[in-house]
Amino acid sequence: MKRRQNIVFFFSDQQRADTLGCNGQPLPVTPILDAFAREEGVNFSNAYTPQPVCGPARAMLQTGLYPTQTGCYRNAISLPADQKTLADYLHQAGYRTGYVGKWHLASDETENHYETLPVPVNRRGGYDDYWMAADVLEFTSHGYGGYVYDKEGKKHEFTGYRTDCITDHAVRYIENYQSEDPFFLMISHIEPHHQNDRGDYEGPEGSRERFGNFVPPKDLEGMEGDWKEFYPDYLGCCSALDRNFGRVEDALKRRGIYDQTMIIYASDHGCHFRTRMDEVVEKGYDDYKRNSFEGTIHVPLLIKGDGFDKGRQESKLVSLLDVPATILSAAGMDPKKLGLKGRPLQEVSGSEWQEEVYIQISESFVGRALRTKQYKYVVWAPDKNPWTESGSGLYEEKYLFDLEQDPLEAHNLLGDPSMDAVRMEMKKLLLSKAEEAEEQFEIKDRYKSGIKE
Repeated sequence: MKRRQNIVFFFSDQQRADTLGCNGQPLPVTPILDAFAREEGVNFSNAYTPQPVCGPARAMLQTGLYPTQTGCYRNAISLPADQKTLADYLHQAGYRTGYVGKWHLASDETENHYETLPVPVNRRGGYDDYWMAADVLEFTSHGYGGYVYDKEGKKHEFTGYRTDCITDHAVRYIENYQSEDPFFLMISHIEPHHQNDRGDYEGPEGSRERFGNFVPPKDLEGMEGDWKEFYPDYLGCCSALDRNFGRVEDALKRRGIYDQTMIIYASDHGCHFRTRMDEVVEKGYDDYKRNSFEGTIHVPLLIKGDGFDKGRQESKLVSLLDVPATILSAAGMDPKKLGLKGRPLQEVSGSEWQEEVYIQISESFVGRALRTKQYKYVVWAPDKNPWTESGSGLYEEKYLFDLEQDPLEAHNLLGDPSMDAVRMEMKKLLLSKAEEAEEQFEIKDRYKSGIKE
């Protein structure tokens, strides 16, 4: 009987899809990941996050549910202790589970404050075999130096570059693994996320010289914001992730288990570098990601393993919500029977795959969006408090973009009568996807339509 695959999920934070060479980055930022995409796995070049905020995206990945279904619709809301997670399901399938890095699902505004303290066992989402993590890693560390906790709650300090030191723990787990059971290891980095308490991006020393001649992404070029100052360090962080991804590959190869291991590389959301601050409503907040534009929702996603062709680029639209279903499917489980909302990416080449991604927006404004192959339709509730309210019973239309003709989302087509049929179809699709997410609401037309519903 063939042994089931080990699964390694290498996860970054706030990384744009276009930082990878295989997705168009002209500088040699990610040569190892580019080779992985070219020779080993599938590059999902149109992968999108269903929630462009750190905590909600992580809650979604750990549960396979939309953030509003778990209640984790914004940061500073802890994952319910009794919520079934990826680790719980994998235990049922006979897997051991390990977690390294940033957790961000234990602390909240009320009774749970583990931002700089050890996360208790019942708040770790079921990861019980190996734990080297901090709930809010940017509070316990900087680009150089900091600490994480092991599963006994003991502090482990480090002095080197954070991406290297977090990866050290992951490599150690792989090197020392002795069980006959397959394992799932999630390696959750904070790079290239900005360092909150310093208002800076902290790439490895020399990043600004190495990547100072960057080519700005088209959506940033000519825009206000802080990308001119921070993009070299941002790319330096991405380069460090690439190098450490290679270290994990090497560790698997040294153990002789590389070919028996599924490897996933992805990020929770992208970054707009403060170019879209006018999106924020009263009582809302944004720094780098909380909206529906491509730079914030388009994420890297590479996968190698059983059921995935080597060296293929997949252009169909997929959601980060599909990743938990993909992992459980690889473990021999049926994610649909378990109630997960995503679809196994092993099935993406089938004719039934629908290219629609439903997106929930919080913290900057209360909104919903639908991204299809050609169009993006966005609605919002400008009167709602995006910190205290997870949704609305009534939304107003905000944007309609034709992304084939207008990839930079510069021309809002909501007022164009010739687009009424498209608008109505997108509205219908968004409402259908909302029902799948167990949401019900109405949408108020921004402009009077000549088409009867």
